[in-house]
Amino acid sequence: MLLLMVGHEVCVEWSNSGPAGEWCGVSGTEGVFSIAGKLDRLFRATGRPEPSYMTVAEAIRAGQGVAISHTYIWQLRTGRRDNPTVQHLTALAEYFGVPVAYFIDDEVTRRVDGQLELLRSLSGAGVTEIALRAADVSPDGRRAITEAIRKVWESEHPNG
Repeated sequence: MLLLMVGHEVCVEWSNSGPAGEWCGVSGTEGVFSIAGKLDRLFRATGRPEPSYMTVAEAIRAGQGVAISHTYIWQLRTGRRDNPTVQHLTALAEYFGVPVAYFIDDEVTRRVDGQLELLRSLSGAGVTEIALRAADVSPDGRRAITEAIRKVWESEHPNG
């Protein structure tokens, strides 16, 4: 089972093809490790129309109490600003559902980007994913739902 966190959604994917770590590889491209590149990938990875900068800023202010402007988020994404505070990185990471280390640790970036690429591939292949609103479901609730999904899957696939 692979749990992917994208935006405010937890996506549950079942597979017999090996551990999740085998899927987590990102080819090197220019700007992969810049704050702007990372933030851009998070915006694009939502798999639905991108949220506006205003939407992201308002959600961060309302949900986390962190003062951040839509203009500042745009500046970070476009590379016009490249030295955000830890508070802003933490707020953006929480909004997009990634660890704050995504912005500062290249290994974490590779792993998360690999998961995001896998999610895009699965979605592009027409694979049905089960998404839960992380903001609306407690960790205990997510565990209970994941366990229920596992039981249904096992009953429908008795040979694994």
